[in-house]
Amino acid sequence: MWLTKLPGRLNTREMPISDSAAPRTGYAPVNGLQMYYEIHGSGGTPLLLLHGGLFDIDLQFGELLPGLSATRQVIAVDFQGHGRTNDADRLLRCADLASDVVGVLEHLGVARVDVFGFSVGGGTALHLAVKHPELVRKVIVSSASFNSDGLRPENAGAVGSMTVEMIAGTPMEQAYRAKSPHPDKLQDLLDKLGTFDEGFTGWSDADIEGIAAPTLITVGDCDAVTLDHAVRFLRLRGGGVNGDFEGVPASQLAVFPGTTHFFGLARTELVLDVVLHFLDAPMPEG
Repeated sequence: MWLTKLPGRLNTREMPISDSAAPRTGYAPVNGLQMYYEIHGSGGTPLLLLHGGLFDIDLQFGELLPGLSATRQVIAVDFQGHGRTNDADRLLRCADLASDVVGVLEHLGVARVDVFGFSVGGGTALHLAVKHPELVRKVIVSSASFNSDGLRPENAGAVGSMTVEMIAGTPMEQAYRAKSPHPDKLQDLLDKLGTFDEGFTGWSDADIEGIAAPTLITVGDCDAVTLDHAVRFLRLRGGGVNGDFEGVPASQLAVFPGTTHFFGLARTELVLDVVLHFLDAPMPEG
């Protein structure tokens, strides 16, 4: 989601969890990172937010946070090299980002969460659901494929050729320079995003079928992830049935109209309606 107005939260002191309206912020020391997090709201199963590449908490979820945290606790993190979190001498891999997230949850003493991830964050959410099922109650995978077949081929080339000059003046460039502990390393981040998860071909059908957590898949109708792939994803999760006869499955698909990858969560009210309805639905028996 491209924002033209950047929020001004710069409080990086670690604060205790409380019921105050202001977010509690801090850093968790994990895997050589000082990983920035925010905690909003209170109550219920915590909802973990994982942003996309080149975005951060504010850019990806700033418009959604008030609605998401109105009735539940929300934990949001800035990934390696994004937002207020430092970079490290390693490439960007979903497996590593998931390990970082597990470290943050351990730091906070949180044993189980719902997870909402977009793009890179969606891939990381999926990794958590496959490899750490004990941590994940429900999972929302937005604008992310479970293997490389689901991505439009032109997308990889475009991301791999990104330069600082190409994004000069955008909210992403402005936010990076304003928040990053090393604001002169933006090209390094772009280079790492250009080779994101290189060599990982994805999850098998059996991996996806074996996920224990009810799954909400969201995709734009003109996204970097193809609609055919999203439908296949849904079917592997037990969806795509005649609900009038068989009941509505626990796993669901939402296609947002007129929506590209970068604007994947821009329709705030629509996204909130879909996401909150899914999160608030009873867990399936068994």
